[in-house]
Amino acid sequence: MKQSFLFFLSNMVAGGAAGATSLIVVYPLDFARTRLATDIGKQADRQFIGLTDCLSKIYKSDGFIGLYRGFGVTIFGVMFYRAIYFGAYDTALKTFDLPNHIFYKFLLAQFVTCTAGVISYPLDTIRRRMMMQSGRADILYKNSIQCCYKIIKNEGIRGLFKGFLLEFTSKLGFSLMLALYSNIQQFSTLN
Repeated sequence: MKQSFLFFLSNMVAGGAAGATSLIVVYPLDFARTRLATDIGKQADRQFIGLTDCLSKIYKSDGFIGLYRGFGVTIFGVMFYRAIYFGAYDTALKTFDLPNHIFYKFLLAQFVTCTAGVISYPLDTIRRRMMMQSGRADILYKNSIQCCYKIIKNEGIRGLFKGFLLEFTSKLGFSLMLALYSNIQQFSTLN
């Protein structure tokens, strides 16, 4: 039992660290994508012209920190999600005696993906809200904790899960990918 827990813990740490490391590089691009996607209206009314304009305007108004607003909760969310995603999947494969068939691996992957998504989705909502206030004169939230508090106070717990159903359906492909990866990994060790 202790060995299973240590195996689970090491899988969680490895998955979380991999997610956090990649995020350091891509976060400003994800930030800009989110800001550009919500910058709607006629061309003259838009806040940003394109990617470089978005990044440079935010940098000029808020500095380097503006490009990473919401980064802390994002790191925590990604590490948390990946830790559950990879840790639970690998541990369950080793712990439970599942039939060696891709269908069962897909079901397990779907369960793990959904569980990780439900647990970590509120952190993604907070992250996006924090991103959206960069470059604004009126700052709505001082930090991620205050953001979470205000969402719950003004919108209820459901406010933390806005858009979850769409996110949930998009994860089906990731479940299939995890199941296929597991089969490929098993096949490669046989040869």
